[in-house]
Amino acid sequence: MSAPSLRRTALAVGAPVASVVFALLLSSLALLVSGNDPIAAFGDMLENASRLETMVDIVNAATPLYLSGIAAAIGFRMNLFNIGVEGQYLLAAFFAAAAGGAVSLPAPLHVALVLFVAVAVGSAWAGVAGALKVTRGINEVISTIMLNFIAVGGVIAWLIREWQDSSGSTNSGTTPIPESGRVPDLNGVVELVSREIGRGRELTGVVILAVVVGVAYHLFINRTRVGFDFRASGWNPMAARAGGVPPKRMIMYAMLLSGAVAGLVGMVEVLSDKYQYSQSFVQGIGFNGIAVALIGRNNPGGIAVGAILFGFLSSSSGILQITGSATPEIVEIMKGIIVLSAVVAYEVVRRIKLHDEARSAAEATAPAETASAETVGSDA
Repeated sequence: MSAPSLRRTALAVGAPVASVVFALLLSSLALLVSGNDPIAAFGDMLENASRLETMVDIVNAATPLYLSGIAAAIGFRMNLFNIGVEGQYLLAAFFAAAAGGAVSLPAPLHVALVLFVAVAVGSAWAGVAGALKVTRGINEVISTIMLNFIAVGGVIAWLIREWQDSSGSTNSGTTPIPESGRVPDLNGVVELVSREIGRGRELTGVVILAVVVGVAYHLFINRTRVGFDFRASGWNPMAARAGGVPPKRMIMYAMLLSGAVAGLVGMVEVLSDKYQYSQSFVQGIGFNGIAVALIGRNNPGGIAVGAILFGFLSSSSGILQITGSATPEIVEIMKGIIVLSAVVAYEVVRRIKLHDEARSAAEATAPAETASAETVGSDA
């Protein structure tokens, strides 16, 4: 292998390795400053993660984070910051849960209906931000933030009172989805190759949907014409426009697709856990998904690693509180440190690559410039 190839490989591997080392060092420093032993805390976290039940919890937590990361990554590919994933998935989950609880259909059709409503609502809500950008030039960050508040504090807060379950539950929410609209767990599959999963843990079947979405995202971005237009518009919008790529159409495609995937984020709760939308519905996944996409560099495999890492940290907060080796809040600090470390490491590597490319270009053009100067001198 040539020296340039070795250098490129070292840079590709060095970025994630450097981010991990940097994150561990800063996390250890944060633990020391808070008066805790980093070795004991990390040891408790790893020991807890080695249990089968904890692995199930990690996958269950990582599944919606992965879908949220994919939704954010679709926007990032077009240099669009879809910060509205939060509102899109909450609104989609609300309407999907309401639709699922209002009908009784055969199992496959019932689940398909819930998924269709979730995708349609998420896509439509993101499409509003896309339409505002292409028609009025409104920045998608501003519009999606406003739409988040409208979705949660406006539409959901109003309709949840109108559509709440009439069974007398204190936790007001939509009518629970019947058995035909629920996705079965994957415990039986896991137990074929391991022991029985205890403590009432259930591995969500929505993880299969997340895998399908990840594969589809990879094929779409790297194997289709529209995906190429996405990447071209993200890399160089001016060149893409000169090449015949319609920028406004690409913006709408990106927002609609991002919202469609965002609509699936809440399906773990709706289809395999709570089976309804209630006041205690999980929130914050949309914002965490943006961090996961940044860690994964918009790559489906990298996003999966980031989602599992965040799932691992979320499952560790409880054990840290039980053992007393650290406060649960340190987990949120670690998440921030990991995102910061990844962004810094990848930015450093990007600048090194740009410097190498500029130097290679200068070396390639130097002989031609020398020959041209010698020709001019001989003519004189």
